[in-house]
Amino acid sequence: MHPSNLKPMNADRPGDDLRALFPTKGAKEEEAAVERREFLNVISSASFAATLGGSLGDLARAQDAASAGGKASDTGSFEGSQVDVAGNTIYVRRYGKGPAILMVHGFPRTSLMWRHLAPQLAENHTVICADLRAYGRSGTPASTDDHFPYSKRAIANELVDVMAKLGFPSFTLIGHDRGGRVAYRIALDHPRSVARLAVFDVIPIYEAWSRTDARFAQTYWPWILLSQKQPLPESYLLGAPEAVYRNPFGQGSFGAEILDEYVSNYRDPARVHGICEEYRAAATIDVEHDRADKDASRQIECPMLHLWAEGGPLDTFYAKEGGPLGIWRQWAPRAHGQAMKGGHFFPEENPNDTAALIKQFLTA
Repeated sequence: MHPSNLKPMNADRPGDDLRALFPTKGAKEEEAAVERREFLNVISSASFAATLGGSLGDLARAQDAASAGGKASDTGSFEGSQVDVAGNTIYVRRYGKGPAILMVHGFPRTSLMWRHLAPQLAENHTVICADLRAYGRSGTPASTDDHFPYSKRAIANELVDVMAKLGFPSFTLIGHDRGGRVAYRIALDHPRSVARLAVFDVIPIYEAWSRTDARFAQTYWPWILLSQKQPLPESYLLGAPEAVYRNPFGQGSFGAEILDEYVSNYRDPARVHGICEEYRAAATIDVEHDRADKDASRQIECPMLHLWAEGGPLDTFYAKEGGPLGIWRQWAPRAHGQAMKGGHFFPEENPNDTAALIKQFLTA
């Protein structure tokens, strides 16, 4: 599908407004749903199901129904589960039934960020939303001196294994932020697994670092701060975890319970270390992997959709190079896309317009 065939969509939920301070009715209901899901972690699945006289699938559907409201996208249900892979466990939320879509979040979110978008795509697909290692309810494996366990290649291998265990050897892949970088690494390393690729608001790691200047450093502060040697970045995150959500690369128009779910990641020293290790990998071994692919002229052959924040860094930093699409087409000749209203977190802030473009992409 050519970029001219993409229908521009109008955003209905800008991200940087006062709704972050004054939650809507829908946001409050979402918060209550998060609280109920947290309660499930306190008691065993078996005893709780026995108490209710029903299945946990029924409970998940009831919780999702309770969270509906405020957005047309708050429909459907999900089942949460842990998937065992080599040396780790990955938590996934599963929606719908049909051909598979894997959705991968970024910093500083978890799989919860897809709560509005995934149900819309699950009308005729199985949608798997995974927590990256060290995030959410996934495990936090030990790292090594070269940071490889938190490289995009290691995470990519892990998620391909997760999908295979769930019965999906091939799938459509959608990633945002750090998840977008994991996603393109999956497409490069496991091309047979990826039928279609969508990457949101990032360019390849090698391309980003090779264009780094003072403007980049001041804008993409996590790249610079979190890649420093331990314990400096760990100390900052643990000392002021909510500060992450008070800037354009963290803030959102969600309520207090959603915020607490996200922030809980940054109160856990092991998780914080894992998150920083991923950033250290992005400054070292991930660059080496990207450079090797570029030197070998290895490209992403499947159809690719790239969406980015209107007025954001990608929309303004790289105009002389044809914008982010000009950069991506060096890596993925079939890339197309457009800018989106809603800020960096437009999949969460503007899910309806995002879903409409993804659906066009899936049927083109």
